[in-house]
Amino acid sequence: MPGLLLRTLRGENAPERPVWLMRQAGRYLPEYRALRAEKGGFLPLVYDSAAAAEITLQPIRRFGFDGAILFSDILIVPYAMGQDLEFLAGEGPHLSPRLVDHALTSLTAVPERLSPIYETVRLVKAALPADKTMLGFAGSPWTVATYMVAGEGSRDQHETRAMAYRDPQAFQAIIDAIVTVTVDYLAGQIQAGAEAVQLFDSWAGSLAPAEYERWVIAPNAAIVSQIRARFPDVPLIGFPKGSGEKLPAYARETRVDAVGIDETIDPVWAARELPAGLPVQGNLDPLLLLAGGAELEKQALRILDAFAGRPHVFNLGHGIGQTTPIEQVEALLALVRGWRK
Repeated sequence: MPGLLLRTLRGENAPERPVWLMRQAGRYLPEYRALRAEKGGFLPLVYDSAAAAEITLQPIRRFGFDGAILFSDILIVPYAMGQDLEFLAGEGPHLSPRLVDHALTSLTAVPERLSPIYETVRLVKAALPADKTMLGFAGSPWTVATYMVAGEGSRDQHETRAMAYRDPQAFQAIIDAIVTVTVDYLAGQIQAGAEAVQLFDSWAGSLAPAEYERWVIAPNAAIVSQIRARFPDVPLIGFPKGSGEKLPAYARETRVDAVGIDETIDPVWAARELPAGLPVQGNLDPLLLLAGGAELEKQALRILDAFAGRPHVFNLGHGIGQTTPIEQVEALLALVRGWRK
């Protein structure tokens, strides 16, 4: 029988709630910090399949989360498309050449850069308990494109937004290329053992409504359609961070199997406005998990109660912070696991 998380993503509204946390494999865990100190930087860890599998499994062993999320990065796709990728201490990721200055056609694809990620999935799936769900992921095209165009992250994605307005044809070509590689990348993860996949659109909230339709909804709908045609039983979670009132349109028009919501969304509003029966994932503020106390319990229960009428995966509104105390995570898990609708 599939685990609780997979059943929930497929539409079952069970009395209890599955739980996993975005970035659950990471720097808040002492076992992760020890392995990273031994192995070196972030990208070498991602490309050491045995180490990446170990990191993916660490939070499952410690907390028993219902899902194991692949330890990797959304920028593996542009890396496979031919951009150089490096993670600089204190600065974050850098891609080169920047597509604001260079044509997409100047890149030479290196698809073999995806192979170690598939091996990580295979290793995790082989070691994962049968009741736990293996989660793969990729970045959504708009968010990936913001890094490819600017070469790094930014507060408002101004270079990419300006390019999309200035030369929509060239920008459409970038989006289309990302869609093609992302479909193949997710398919490779599924073939290696991923039972559900998530699309992270971290910068979806920076776009005006018409641009949101073109650069968020349309490419995500294309990915969903192609993955569903090839793997009809594999749920796809869409997480368009910052979408606000555009969230119901995203859910309807992309036809994702589940929608992830960030901490700025009122769960009562989401439960009312999202398509009936659609599984929802989220949406505790990661800073509230860091702070703990009575307010953590109050808001976690508010989220659980708000989504009692539909399938719900308890999660954070974004990634867990690196200074989050282990005991706060344990307290949250006890609360979620003790709740019944």
